[in-house]
Amino acid sequence: MKARDVMTSRVLTIAPEASIEEAIRLMLDNRISGLPVVDATGALVGIVTEGDFLRRAETGTARKRPRWLEFLVGPQNLATDYVRSHGRRVEEVMTRTPVTVDEDAGLDAVVSIMERKRVKRVPVVRGRQVVGIVSRANLLHALACVSRDLPDAPAGDAEIRTRVMAEIARQPWAPVALVDVVVKDGIVELWGSITESKQGEGLTVLAENVPGVKGVVSHLAWIEPMSGLVISEPDAPPTRKAG
Repeated sequence: MKARDVMTSRVLTIAPEASIEEAIRLMLDNRISGLPVVDATGALVGIVTEGDFLRRAETGTARKRPRWLEFLVGPQNLATDYVRSHGRRVEEVMTRTPVTVDEDAGLDAVVSIMERKRVKRVPVVRGRQVVGIVSRANLLHALACVSRDLPDAPAGDAEIRTRVMAEIARQPWAPVALVDVVVKDGIVELWGSITESKQGEGLTVLAENVPGVKGVVSHLAWIEPMSGLVISEPDAPPTRKAG
């Protein structure tokens, strides 16, 4: 999926010369946490978010530093902090170099940007014009749609086992040589041993995601690899229903 497939096309924007009161009211009235800032030509020049209003003189939250630290920070950074905490216009508090993506960006790239830059939304641009915005909520909506379109279940137990084994073989963390799979009436039973506790949880989740699986029973024993000591051995394990 691409950014254009999940983005919100109707994007509320604000002008750089608008007051911060206008920006705050627009966000509150529309229950959004950020606004792209565009100039008179519609070109993106920044983004303002709720995070830009955390350090404000009006609420007594303006940044305060010890005198010795102010000396190290320097007048340039101190003046910048002052403008952001006392500025009255959007252009004085906004982020001037917002991270953007184009319409053809893959969702993996969008998520990577959100994680790396620690942002909740990414404007989608065509040239310098804002054509949409992808937020975390958009990604949740996309996940909900994809979850409804799961592939059809395979024909029988043999095919389910083949798919589970193939999926295990694709995972770099899975102890392929130590695990066996048995399937009966759609119930997957995992047998063998693991060397890390999380491997057992991973294998269970993996099996649950294979189409046609109705439940998963783990008989896996957790063995310490250096000593061969059995740390955890299942006793009458419950069946975990898939889906």
